[in-house]
Amino acid sequence: MSEKTTITRQALDFGNLGLSPAMLATLEQIGYAKPTPIQGALIPLALQGLDLLGQARTGTGKTAAFGIPIMELIDPDRRAPQALVLTPTRELAVQVAAEFNRLRGSMPTTIVCVYGGKPMKSQIHQLHRGAQVVVGTPGRVIDHLERKTLQVGQLRCVVLDEADRMLDIGFRPDIERILRYCPKQRQTLLLSATIPISILEIAKRYMYQPKLISLSANKIASETIDQFHLRCPEELKYEVLVKLLQREQPQQAIIFCRTKLGTERLYRKLLKERLLTGLGTIHGDLGQSARDQIMQAFREGKVNYLVATDVVGRGIDVSSISHIINFDVPEDSDDYVHRVGRTGRMGRSGVAFTIVGTHQKSELAKIEQKVGRSLETDPLQIWIDQEAQERLGIQMDARPKSKYRRAL
Repeated sequence: MSEKTTITRQALDFGNLGLSPAMLATLEQIGYAKPTPIQGALIPLALQGLDLLGQARTGTGKTAAFGIPIMELIDPDRRAPQALVLTPTRELAVQVAAEFNRLRGSMPTTIVCVYGGKPMKSQIHQLHRGAQVVVGTPGRVIDHLERKTLQVGQLRCVVLDEADRMLDIGFRPDIERILRYCPKQRQTLLLSATIPISILEIAKRYMYQPKLISLSANKIASETIDQFHLRCPEELKYEVLVKLLQREQPQQAIIFCRTKLGTERLYRKLLKERLLTGLGTIHGDLGQSARDQIMQAFREGKVNYLVATDVVGRGIDVSSISHIINFDVPEDSDDYVHRVGRTGRMGRSGVAFTIVGTHQKSELAKIEQKVGRSLETDPLQIWIDQEAQERLGIQMDARPKSKYRRAL
């Protein structure tokens, strides 16, 4: 690994980054006034053709950080794919493709999105017509490579977006297989919120003297997101959730569960009791068309409350999400960082609540170690302690009162 750059200040404006007048006009048109720290650091280096490993929390503008230099380097007269972007989920692939379509402005550049759950025939037709940028999930990209419907011989850049998540869910063999298909003389950009050893191994093997650009994910989360926890017996979790929602009245919220079955059960219970308006759910057992419809409705504000698994814990950019509620503690502390990263995006404020089981103290400790701070105890803890003692005969541990002043 070559020199590490820690981002400490933000570039004044996009005009300082060596961008073309056409791109500057497009950025102004779509409302991008100033670069975020990751954009200010990554864009000039990417324009030089360097291999880069960028670490930053989702919600800090990573997509535009790699999308802008790619669009600057694309030759619109060449119809072959020149950039390939791999993402861990179908939803993120759709979102990244949409951002590329915004960034292309008036350029005659074609972006094609390929992922499972959609007809292969239509994707083959789109690729056959010609595309300079291909965005997709690893499994579907491999399908096209094997069918020879995706030609990567003229690729100039490969992007691994949310790389840590792709490795977490078992895509490493697919990623390595795809990279072996790609030309050795290429630029590789790897974007990740965390940098575990597995990421460094990929970088060492498939990148040329990569430069590490580091923006602390934990520091940003602490600055823009208020984070609280509630210790709660399993028997009271649903009531606690309802009380939180009634008290907070979120503009938009994601309620995270660990499993597909648990997600569906919670969604159906909330739906049956008609406690919330604008309720939706997303998990892996839903068909792709249903997932696309729900995400579109969520982005448009037609769905206010989304009950979901970690399938939406990465890269989903909906700026109006005000609240994250972890109905289930995530299995991994990295997943916590990504879940709460759905709120407090692009410098906005947000709030996250985590309902912690009575036997999950170690999980809470790992989360607090990961984010470098203690999660404050929400005042609703007083009610939980009383109900646990009176109804269940459970004596909860005493905890200091939170500084967070909200009415119960």
